[in-house]
Amino acid sequence: MSALDPTTLNGRLLFAIPKKGRLHERCLELLAGADIQFHRPNRLDVCLVQNHHIALVFLPAADIPSFVGKGNIDLGITGHDVILEAEMESLVTETLRLGFGKCALQVQVPESGPVQSVEALAGKRVVTSFEVLAGRFFADVDARAGLTGADDRRTSIEYVGGSVEAACALGLADGIVDLVESGETMRAAGLRPIATLLQSEAVLIRSTTPKHPDLARLIDKMTARIAGVIAARKYVVCQYNVRRETLSAATAVTPGRRAPTISPLEDPEWLAVSSMVERSKVADVMDQLVSAGAEEILIFNLDNSRV
Repeated sequence: MSALDPTTLNGRLLFAIPKKGRLHERCLELLAGADIQFHRPNRLDVCLVQNHHIALVFLPAADIPSFVGKGNIDLGITGHDVILEAEMESLVTETLRLGFGKCALQVQVPESGPVQSVEALAGKRVVTSFEVLAGRFFADVDARAGLTGADDRRTSIEYVGGSVEAACALGLADGIVDLVESGETMRAAGLRPIATLLQSEAVLIRSTTPKHPDLARLIDKMTARIAGVIAARKYVVCQYNVRRETLSAATAVTPGRRAPTISPLEDPEWLAVSSMVERSKVADVMDQLVSAGAEEILIFNLDNSRV
């Protein structure tokens, strides 16, 4: 298989995708939903999109904020936490929160250990893959404890690249700072949370000062497509019939994103209502509609949307 000719990238929108890890598969699903068609040859981290003037660049999620922030890449998907850790929040704009890859950056300590609060960790050893965020957090903790300046008693922040949860059991740390999704891994390691630094999820980003303004329309088009896919996953369409006198009670349950669509029926006493409802709230909404007098309540899935 021949190598990619760099000249084929000229003028294309460069879109960075995490090449592996917790966000990779969900990003591929998102691209498919937005009808971004491509074939990625084995061992190549750059591939051309077949139906748009775009090239996908597969990078470590931790590198994407820097590439986008410096304008080398036009659009990217990464974690909100990664942007803050890379200190690129002033150089990238978070265009969309994507609703997946949700996790929390937490301080965790041994379940059976003596540490009960972050204040009790001041001056001790903390292991993490997030040196910047952990350093900022414990700088404040140390300041409150009076451990400042060149004081050797300040909290020690040590970096490890993986398996952070094992550090306490191995005697390397008194506590850790790491990303937590379900918490099962931490519980299995005998750890419990004592503080949350931030909540994170996957985000779509672009450069705050883009180098290729001629690509703005294509960036906006892809952003709208991705927003439509996210909305289709989050919402369903709820349709029902209701008497005129109980319309206000029913539409209070289903106000929609902007407003419900209301249509007359052949019977002048009845109206048909259509509204977008959050998928996670469907069962409760249907119960409330029945109580409000609605009938023939139907739920329809969305394949895609523009919102």
